[in-house]
Amino acid sequence: MSKLRAIFVTDPLIVIATIVFASISLAASLYDPQKRRQAAIARGWAWVLLWVSGVKVEVEGLEKISRDGSYIFVSNHLSYMDTPVVLANIPVQFRFLAKRGLFQIPFLGWHLARAGHIRVPRGDARAAVKTMNLAAQVVRECGISLLIFPEGVISRHNDRLNSMMDGTSFVARSAAKKRAEQNPAGQVVVHPVALRYHFRGNLEQSLHPVLDEIERRFCWRPKRELDLFERIYRVGESLMCLKEIEYLGQPQQGAIPERLTRLIDHLLMPLETEWLKGQREATTVSRVKRLRMAILPEMIRGEVSDAERDRRWRQLGDMYLAQQLSCYPPDYIKSNPTPERLLETVERFEEDTTDSARVHGPMAATVEIGEAIPVAATRDRGGLDDTLIQTLEQRLQQMLGISS
Repeated sequence: MSKLRAIFVTDPLIVIATIVFASISLAASLYDPQKRRQAAIARGWAWVLLWVSGVKVEVEGLEKISRDGSYIFVSNHLSYMDTPVVLANIPVQFRFLAKRGLFQIPFLGWHLARAGHIRVPRGDARAAVKTMNLAAQVVRECGISLLIFPEGVISRHNDRLNSMMDGTSFVARSAAKKRAEQNPAGQVVVHPVALRYHFRGNLEQSLHPVLDEIERRFCWRPKRELDLFERIYRVGESLMCLKEIEYLGQPQQGAIPERLTRLIDHLLMPLETEWLKGQREATTVSRVKRLRMAILPEMIRGEVSDAERDRRWRQLGDMYLAQQLSCYPPDYIKSNPTPERLLETVERFEEDTTDSARVHGPMAATVEIGEAIPVAATRDRGGLDDTLIQTLEQRLQQMLGISS
């Protein structure tokens, strides 16, 4: 039933709303140099998306900001609904960073470009620096705020925070340096924003049909006689075994964390040897990011043969798989099988096996705006780590109730 509702009700309404609001925004952009009308139209679009998707939102901490203020909001990234949730419920004029692919979607992409949002390039170091400088410029303009999801990927986990990319610090410090040079001097502050989703529907009615579809892809008979937790765990174990057979030749022995690490290293270490002389970053997401920066520039410039382009596309596919594997925390549902954790896990199964994920409702979302963190114009060169990123991670973990 949830799939039929998504196909015949939710998805068409989201598409129609996007076309209508984007068209109105494009028309408004012709006489809206400050882009304030476009921001209001986008907020209306976000409200409609939340209503259609059955997401109710509660906000805490609005007293910490001003409608006319300029801030950097740094949030955890759980869902495709995060941007509408924030956009509809934090009443300031936003710009946000979005991957280039979103700008290529008709109507949505046209609105993003005309409204001044910032496209994030993949695999081009020079373009990435230009993007971060542009983002810093946005913050310097009075009344404009910036929304950043520094984890770099959608985690789909209420109870986990991925390591943050250091681009957030670059943007904040660049803006702080320019603000300090103004007369009178100004200050840049960062507000951590903690997002959480709470499922309010019937878990079995929502998840069993999704698991039916995945099991049929395995050529299994749907196993509804099993307990929901056991069914999810068996599907996850089977997906893991299939990838081990594909890449390692046979299912592996050992605990899940060891097997995940082994498979990720099997995918990434040969690429790091070829492209980075064996150097590797601390987290899987940062490893993949650095490899992209090495592999993609010549492809983008068209400087490789067809055979070499095909080879690199295969390498990029392996990198994407490694990144997806890293988004499955070992023992995530076994240690604490809450309804939200079960739902998050099945949503990721669905996305990884069908390349799409429906919105399961009704949902409630909470948005908590944390205390402002003043940004220094320069980084402490004596420290090995960036204190701003460390502070943001610690604050978000505290706000989300995650043990570090």
